[in-house]
Amino acid sequence: MNKIPPLDLGQQYKLIAQEVSLAVGKVLASGYYIGGTEVEQFEQQFGKYIGVSECIGCNSGTDALFLALRALDIGPGDEVIVPVFTFIATAEVVSAVGATPVFVDIEANTFNLDVNQVETAITSQTKAIIPVHLFGQSVNMTRLMAIARTHHLAVIEDCAQATGATWDGQKVGYIGDIGCFSFFPTKNLGACGDGGAVTTNDQAIAAKIRIIKDHGQSSKYNSAVVGINSRLDALQAAILNVKLRYLDQWNAQRDRIARRYHQLLGVVPGLILPQELPDGQSVWNQYTVRVMPRSSENGSSWIFDRNVVRAQLQEQGISTMIYYPVPLHLQPLYQNLDDQPGQFPVAEQLCQEVLSLPIFPELTTVQQDCVIYAIKDCLSQ
Repeated sequence: MNKIPPLDLGQQYKLIAQEVSLAVGKVLASGYYIGGTEVEQFEQQFGKYIGVSECIGCNSGTDALFLALRALDIGPGDEVIVPVFTFIATAEVVSAVGATPVFVDIEANTFNLDVNQVETAITSQTKAIIPVHLFGQSVNMTRLMAIARTHHLAVIEDCAQATGATWDGQKVGYIGDIGCFSFFPTKNLGACGDGGAVTTNDQAIAAKIRIIKDHGQSSKYNSAVVGINSRLDALQAAILNVKLRYLDQWNAQRDRIARRYHQLLGVVPGLILPQELPDGQSVWNQYTVRVMPRSSENGSSWIFDRNVVRAQLQEQGISTMIYYPVPLHLQPLYQNLDDQPGQFPVAEQLCQEVLSLPIFPELTTVQQDCVIYAIKDCLSQ
């Protein structure tokens, strides 16, 4: 059996190689490699796709979050609510501006921020909430926005894994005050290197972000604030302009693959499948299952845990991923906070159970059948 990767960027490139080569060649021939028409076009088209009036390209999804916090004047003495189960960047940027991340547990069925626990985490120092639309599915934004408005808090959507996902018919990145996107190659809309964008309908916020991302310059050689250098590269913008035309098609292919996993893995013992909320449409950046531990017949040990299943799949040439093995409050970076092991039980449990199966638009039915058969065979032993 041929090896099955968790994703296959080379296969995607083959399908659009001619268009990408033409776009990149045009940039190289122009001699304009920083800024320019490709970046401007992408900002306009991506903003239109999300439905916002303002879109600012930047160096990465991490920079997008950092710029959002800076634009909201969040800093020392402030608190920002963050889900405890996500990539470190979501909390790291809060620390980077001098503020304190306040962790909240997640929902077991969606892996997303548990909105029911948000209000108990709000204090007089809370300035913002960063919901992460993890694995491609939107947080319950109706309830979250109601809480945020009641307490006069800003909402910064971390859309890194959810480009094109919707909540109640609206694309993520439109619903909150600011949306932050990553174009890391593995994302649904991925560049051939780093890239990111910030979206908003607030012109004042957009203006501040444009200044901060360009060394704090309000005009050339006139810096009003401490800024950073965070550009969306012209070559990456050219590639993204090509890929954006295919994004909905690719997301639809991901959805078909996810629904086939739903159908054929739904009755496998010891496996819990991801769930979509009724008002959300996931774009399945990952298809993440939970592998439940199971006691042996005499009850003396636990077998068929996530790592055993993963190893057996790897022996058959099927690569899987673990996002994320350590919750944020147990990261060495945050040992100075008051959070203790056991404080966020759902996240801590899921960190031991989650396993992301291969999913990418070009995954064939034959490849998916191999994955499904291997999982069934492993968990039926």
